Amino acid sequence: MGGVIHDTFVITRSYPIGITRLFTFLSEPEKKSRWYNADSETGTAEGIEIDFREGGVERTRYRMNERTPFPGAVLANDGIYLDIVPGRRVVLATSMSLAGRRISCSLITFELRETGAATELVLTHQGVFFDGSGGAEMRKQGWELLLERLGNSLAN
Repeated sequence: MGGVIHDTFVITRSYPIGITRLFTFLSEPEKKSRWYNADSETGTAEGIEIDFREGGVERTRYRMNERTPFPGAVLANDGIYLDIVPGRRVVLATSMSLAGRRISCSLITFELRETGAATELVLTHQGVFFDGSGGAEMRKQGWELLLERLGNSLAN
């Protein structure tokens, strides 16, 4: 058994839309599922549940494919919304498991800032990574991909 790794990273992106519209892609289940719970090269989305309110839950499930070391395994992410300030901030605490074994716990903060005709999104991820998690660098790469998908969803 290995140890526990603690890590924090921050990713900043600018999107050419207003703050209100960007916030809907964090808060409205249909819009969030377009970028957050989508099929990828490594798995198939099996659904998302969002109860967007303080104390509400967010649950996602992915079925891993043969391109991973865990074909057929379920990657589950269960979270609770801790703080919501419409148009400004969302704070979510999550626990991720793979094949029924917890691999990480995270505190994720989305901050929105108007910058003229664009909106800046600052994502701060504070994580605790356990054996089998892939660590912070893999999680950061995952969030960079997700934020790219968000940008693509905004354009459609």
